[in-house]
Amino acid sequence: MGALPWRLRELSWTARAGVACLVLTILGGFGASGLHLLFHHQNRDEKPGVSVEDIQGAYHGVKTTSPLLASLRRGHPETLAEQDRKTLVLWLTGTRVSEDYDNLDLGDAAPVEIIGRSCLGCHARKAADAHPIAREFPLDFWDDIRQISVSRQVNPVDTKILAASTHTHALSLAMLTLVAAALALATSWPRRLVNTGIMLLGVTLLADLSAWWISREVAVAVYIVIGAGAAYNSLMALTMLAVLVDVCLPKRG
Repeated sequence: MGALPWRLRELSWTARAGVACLVLTILGGFGASGLHLLFHHQNRDEKPGVSVEDIQGAYHGVKTTSPLLASLRRGHPETLAEQDRKTLVLWLTGTRVSEDYDNLDLGDAAPVEIIGRSCLGCHARKAADAHPIAREFPLDFWDDIRQISVSRQVNPVDTKILAASTHTHALSLAMLTLVAAALALATSWPRRLVNTGIMLLGVTLLADLSAWWISREVAVAVYIVIGAGAAYNSLMALTMLAVLVDVCLPKRG
């Protein structure tokens, strides 16, 4: 019960070779899909690689406050003059962060001057032995400042784009999963294992695509996108590998 009336191992070697090539093509397609996701989502948070923040930005949107601005608003450093603090906050919340960092027209009120006299005592690289925080957050140069001075707002993809993507993925992946299920049922692997795998494929695909929409309103649903998507892709890869192994086995009897 639960098996197709024919088995892959009973097919001719030419048919099995064709199935093997198709399975390898599907596996290659999933590999390319992974690269596409990497290229598509990376650097949304302006950092190398794909992070949870990148995925959250795509499906829910992300608004982050620069570490330097957050630190100033928390009252650090305590010895900073109130006028200097206001100047730095206005600079970081403005639109000329890079331009005004060392603007000569600002004189002693230039951010580079304020940071130099108020922060480098603890955040200069040469002070790292006495103040270990300097290793994590050095403030000697603009390149150091730039990494922690920019607040970001990443908007989720447009609803029309999400609808088009859902339309494409729901139909194509559902059909591909049906093909994978049919091939798995035609293998000689234990029926209970195959049936459970097919159930999990359906559940994880539905969860992944549904979470695309849920996460627009509920940020935590992004973790369902990540978890269900990873589970579905892993299960599909395992299913295709199981089919590939089966078609390479000799005929029974």
